[in-house]
Amino acid sequence: MDAATLDALPDEEFRQTVRAWIEANLPAELRHPSKRLHLAENRAWYMRLSDRGWLAPGWPREYGGLGLSPTKMIIFIEELERAGAPRLNDMGITMLGPLLTRFGTEEQRARFLPRILSGEDIWCQGYSEPNSGSDLASLRTEAVLDGDDYVVNGQKTWTTLGQDANWIFLLVRTDKSGKKQEGISFLLVPMDSPGVTVRPIMNIDMDEEFVEVFFDNVRVPRANLVGEPNKGWTMAKALLGFERIFLGSPRQSAHALASLRQLAERMGLWEDAIFADRYARLRLDLEDLKALYQTYVDKLRRGESLPPDVSMLKVIQSELYQRITETMLEIADGHAGALGPIGGNRALNPGGAFLQARPTTIYGGSSEIQRGIIAKNVLELPG
Repeated sequence: MDAATLDALPDEEFRQTVRAWIEANLPAELRHPSKRLHLAENRAWYMRLSDRGWLAPGWPREYGGLGLSPTKMIIFIEELERAGAPRLNDMGITMLGPLLTRFGTEEQRARFLPRILSGEDIWCQGYSEPNSGSDLASLRTEAVLDGDDYVVNGQKTWTTLGQDANWIFLLVRTDKSGKKQEGISFLLVPMDSPGVTVRPIMNIDMDEEFVEVFFDNVRVPRANLVGEPNKGWTMAKALLGFERIFLGSPRQSAHALASLRQLAERMGLWEDAIFADRYARLRLDLEDLKALYQTYVDKLRRGESLPPDVSMLKVIQSELYQRITETMLEIADGHAGALGPIGGNRALNPGGAFLQARPTTIYGGSSEIQRGIIAKNVLELPG
């Protein structure tokens, strides 16, 4: 089935088509992982999606994507989440690809997009820095133009799966004279460039999911600048609204709530009145989230831009997910300290779910930042 035919299907038929293919092709051993998988672990699934032509469903068809409508795109992601599909090394797919299709040159698109789809280039994101995480505009990694090259010096941190990537896209400071948001540019850097050093960071679950990346006089061709100099902040912000509706999808909390019920049944608490009250409150919160989420889906279906109040979705979803997994940990008894599945049920892993939920209120813009956006741009409160 070609991309145009797939996108033209009625929503429910599209959902069933996607669901059937995922069920037939997603290996059982990759479902519901307790931690973020590295490239060596998920490459086979990456390439299976690539071979099918489903790796970048939101990209325009002329660049190798499916060109799915926003509604179909949401269904596609929901079906991946429903099946417990692992998240890929997807920064090139979800972040860089859309940015290049909108702001890149024809030469940049021809050079980089096919190599993302083929799995030849795996990208990581160089945004956060020490003391410049939530306040990203205060970043200090500097790129100084020297002839036909930019010379980069500085440090990025919390770079997800940076040790698996061979390219990194950076927000760098190229002008210090104006407002801090106005002197930032977007640069593409090979990870094997002289002067790039990668240092893994060990997580609390003893996994090296993040790295620090250091840049010591790294020379980067001027041709690797995306868009205009000092306009990187504007480009980076262009992707955030659409990202937040996906980060606010209720599927993550819905899956956790289903696991909570399984766990309660296993622990003999499903008929307990006190637990039933807690479960009912969480379920009602989930129904509220679903209703709010649908309002934004409807906006996308009508072709409307997402307003600043889409930040509510991310806050509500991430904090609900944490409350559900905290409840799982409280009732898990002796299973609470384990990071593996209970009784071989990969969907029932209270320790792993609890740890996965911890960073959700931080990544993609912390809850504090999201509340600031709502206060300023929706409620019009003074700064």
